[in-house]
Amino acid sequence: MINFSAPDLTAHPPRSVRVRLGGFAHLPRLLDKARATAAGKSGAYKYDCPMDKNFFAFTGITAEAFLAEARKGGPDSAMLAWVRANCRRLPAEIHAWSAWLEQNGPGGAPGHEWMANTLKTVAPDRDDVRSFADLLDLDDYTSFGGKG
Repeated sequence: MINFSAPDLTAHPPRSVRVRLGGFAHLPRLLDKARATAAGKSGAYKYDCPMDKNFFAFTGITAEAFLAEARKGGPDSAMLAWVRANCRRLPAEIHAWSAWLEQNGPGGAPGHEWMANTLKTVAPDRDDVRSFADLLDLDDYTSFGGKG
């Protein structure tokens, strides 16, 4: 059974970018990575990666402040309350940003090349991966034994 209060990302992946908390896409994944980082169990997952930076830029919360709050050990509901208290975004903005994040993909040739090379490694026969969320879900799955 997965303990989401103290996830071990060496044993299982964090939640998907698409899982939402309070309307925020990526927030549950970010919580898993912050908690695992605090516990020294982040494995190959990097806290404050580019996807995390999108969340921090949108909310105006710093990576350091978020990690400090996560270290307190509160449940998802407490972290959501803290995010809401520190982010002045309207529900419609959160909804639009979350939809964008789920569909965001490489914007130029270097990003497309990187994504294509990554796909060649994890699932060379897949032609349906378009967004970074798609790629993260696929990578999480294949990293823990699934076939792409």
